[in-house]
Amino acid sequence: MLSIRSAASTQDLENILALQGENMRAGLSAEEIKEQGFITVRHSLEQLQAMQERVPQILAVDGDHLGGFALVMPRELKNSIPVLVPMFEMLDTLHYQGTAVKDLRYYVMGQICVGKDYRGQGVFRQLYQAHREQLSQDFDYCITEVSTSNIRSMRAHQKIGFQVLHTFTDELDEWNIVLWDWTK
Repeated sequence: MLSIRSAASTQDLENILALQGENMRAGLSAEEIKEQGFITVRHSLEQLQAMQERVPQILAVDGDHLGGFALVMPRELKNSIPVLVPMFEMLDTLHYQGTAVKDLRYYVMGQICVGKDYRGQGVFRQLYQAHREQLSQDFDYCITEVSTSNIRSMRAHQKIGFQVLHTFTDELDEWNIVLWDWTK
């Protein structure tokens, strides 16, 4: 029975790292990337611990097995993962409905991943719904970036209600910065 809960232990964070390892773009075939999607950023245990200290990370668990996770990347840790720094810098230059994004009450979805055995069962939606339920008192928007080549993830984010705010290209890929407006 799958349940959604906050991470509560070092073991939970280590399980996130294990699931990340199974879904990194670099370790997947071209067919898996196209059909199943992928993640790009690999966190360290120390990075996850720092994130967890500020905001509880959300997990989908099935007994002792991790079925998925949705990480909160607090803005104050924006320099702790170098590959994400350009995204945070770009966010400071963007506007949404006439307001500078830097002035919005938002957080960044640090990464969302659903294990292979749990895909197609609504886990992605459940993880995001838990984010909204747990964080909407402190935030009005959830922002993240999705590779334009990660079609499965892009479609899933749009079904939740995310809209493309900006598209850019860096040395790794082309990215959509997407925003979920909780004020609507």
